[in-house]
Amino acid sequence: MTAKKTNVTLVTIAIFVATFLTAVEGTIVSTAMPTIVGDLHGVNLMNWIVSIYLLTNAVATPIYGKLADLFGRKRIFIIGILIFIIGSTLSGTANSMPTLIGWRALQGVGAGCIMPVANTIIADIYPFEKRARVMGLNGAAWGIAAIVAPLLGGFIVDQLTWHWVFFINIPIGLITVAMIALYLHEDARTISAKIDYLGTLWLTIALLSLMYGFQVLGETNFTWETVETCFAVTVIAIFLFIKREQKADDPIISLKLFKNRTFITQNVATMLVSGFLIGFEVYIPTWTQGLLGLPASLAGFAVTPSSVMWIFGSFLAGKFILKLTPKQTLMISLALLLIGSSWLALLPQTTPFWLFFVISTVLGVGFGITITSTTVTSQRLVEAKDMGVATSFNTLARTLGQTIMMSIFGIIMNGTMNSGIAQHNNLNLGMMNKLINPQTASSLPAKLLPTLRTILYQALHNIYLAGVCLIILAIVINAVDHRKKQTI
Repeated sequence: MTAKKTNVTLVTIAIFVATFLTAVEGTIVSTAMPTIVGDLHGVNLMNWIVSIYLLTNAVATPIYGKLADLFGRKRIFIIGILIFIIGSTLSGTANSMPTLIGWRALQGVGAGCIMPVANTIIADIYPFEKRARVMGLNGAAWGIAAIVAPLLGGFIVDQLTWHWVFFINIPIGLITVAMIALYLHEDARTISAKIDYLGTLWLTIALLSLMYGFQVLGETNFTWETVETCFAVTVIAIFLFIKREQKADDPIISLKLFKNRTFITQNVATMLVSGFLIGFEVYIPTWTQGLLGLPASLAGFAVTPSSVMWIFGSFLAGKFILKLTPKQTLMISLALLLIGSSWLALLPQTTPFWLFFVISTVLGVGFGITITSTTVTSQRLVEAKDMGVATSFNTLARTLGQTIMMSIFGIIMNGTMNSGIAQHNNLNLGMMNKLINPQTASSLPAKLLPTLRTILYQALHNIYLAGVCLIILAIVINAVDHRKKQTI
């Protein structure tokens, strides 16, 4: 028994704040990117400011999940936030692009702890019937961040300097650490197993090479030799990882998890849905700016209803998972996503702005049910000692889905635009770049705009056709899950 009782309300607030910090970080840095690049003179390295953060974040996620199971959520959560704060502080002091990229890598290592361990803490302090609702509210931080971050980033850059984009994390992070330290109380843990260092090494190499390979694949000018090398290293590292986990006394990720068909189904589905989600969030503003000519400040609001309805979807998930099987719950959410994704794929070029609000509403409910129910189900299907690993694996699946599909969507986008431009001697890719930005689109010859917009429309249309394929694949995979009962 613990001497003190956890203050559930204050710990939940601290978790929400920590999640919001990491959610804001990606968008707010993107907003400040032009100023950062101008100050540090490194446009050729610009993409790595974001990419390295995502890479180290993903690699750290499964490791933190295991450490949280071994040493306790509180200790690991605090360590993760402190690493994030240190990385933020050093990023704010960077005086060159390579230095900034290095400290952003450290910041990503800290951020990799926050989402999976936060959801594991929620599972510890809330009963099953309330868990989905709280996770939905916590997940909605990402949607709120998408709205707040550009405004906050613009204000900081205009009124202060870009350095404060990172420094702002310090006081908020320290307050969060203090709240967790004071108000979260756990039973003492006795560590009997050895840490699986070799398994961790092979897993890290596999994830780094896989994600770097897709990062390279998504770039305009890449060499197949680099991509093939990365994927070859990934396959070898995965093989060595599996061999190691079969022998390890306490593996970093227990292979027993993958003997459960429902666990596999739920996580593959969330990976596919997360891939579609990133395409929806990234390319809808491109549509509303490039095809409708709306300013960036207004275009981003096209996806806002999905953030609001995500919370509603999470509430529904909480009700469904008490009455239905995981397969049935997931099929309902995937049906909603199929309706929304098909609607997107069939939109004509002249679609009015308001219709995106309707589609975003439908998709938001589907996203909320899917992401929340798969997380809760993944936790429910494992023993208490493996809950951190299961939660972090679910988070990793989402990250991999987004990373892989962003590269594939980029290939589809570039390929379609290049094909379209090749059919017209008076067009070039620079014109497409200008078209996507309403501020520069006005400088294009009026007679070329219809053709350019048709090419952009076709590229976006193909991206959303690919999105429909992802959802259909998730439905097919879910259909083969024959589990009849929930596992409590």
